[in-house]
Amino acid sequence: MNINATLIGQSITFFVFVWFCMKYVWPPIMHALNERKKQIADGLAAGERGKHELELASKHAAANLQDAKQKAAEIIAQAEKRAVQLIEEAKNAAKIEGDRLIASAQASVAQETVRAREALRSQVAELAVAGAEKILRREIDAKAHADLLNAIQDEL
Repeated sequence: MNINATLIGQSITFFVFVWFCMKYVWPPIMHALNERKKQIADGLAAGERGKHELELASKHAAANLQDAKQKAAEIIAQAEKRAVQLIEEAKNAAKIEGDRLIASAQASVAQETVRAREALRSQVAELAVAGAEKILRREIDAKAHADLLNAIQDEL
């Protein structure tokens, strides 16, 4: 066999093989490679989006934590203010109750003083009548005696 004919046959076979590969093998491989390339690009984009969302979530969590701390501080301040207010109300209530008790005690003392004066007047009037009776050594009738006692009582 001739080497030239073999070379020409092999060249024709090689070109048919290349044409067959370009026509039927190469497009599915390129399609698979393009899809894989697209998936990789989508994955990288998703990773970037995830990283960005993680940063946003971290910032949002920090902001929420700051808000929570601020609200906690406000609640503590309100609680302290309310405690001071309750203490002041209790002081005022105690002062009012103390004033009421003092007024009641003063009124009671005033009543006892009036009673003591009335009892003293009555006793002084009786002693005066007894003394006058002994001095005069005469009996005074009951009506005159009552009038005399009332007059002495009014004078005192």
